[in-house]
Amino acid sequence: MEDFKRNEEGKEREIVFSRTIKAGKRIYYVDVKRNRKDELYLAVTESKKIVDGTDFANQHISFEKHKIFLYREDFEKFQNGLNEAIAYIESQQGKAVPRIEQDNSEIKIDMDF
Repeated sequence: MEDFKRNEEGKEREIVFSRTIKAGKRIYYVDVKRNRKDELYLAVTESKKIVDGTDFANQHISFEKHKIFLYREDFEKFQNGLNEAIAYIESQQGKAVPRIEQDNSEIKIDMDF
């Protein structure tokens, strides 16, 4: 998913837990990483597919990424703020209807001869 950052010794920063959340045109990666002090922190990455050009032959596909890092001492405050923001939106517009994701991983063909 992402390029690892390297520490002074050239070692990759360790991802100790990871989840991928597919949501429409966006993919969210929630990774728990370990820093130099052996402390765990949360890295959330939003990746959005960008297609430039209207002609299929000349399309250029790239990914726009945005990251936030959350440290343990901020978890409670962040979670409280996120819950309050979600509650506000739901009080104004109701709960969101989950999207039905298309699973294109398997194609089944049923033919009679």
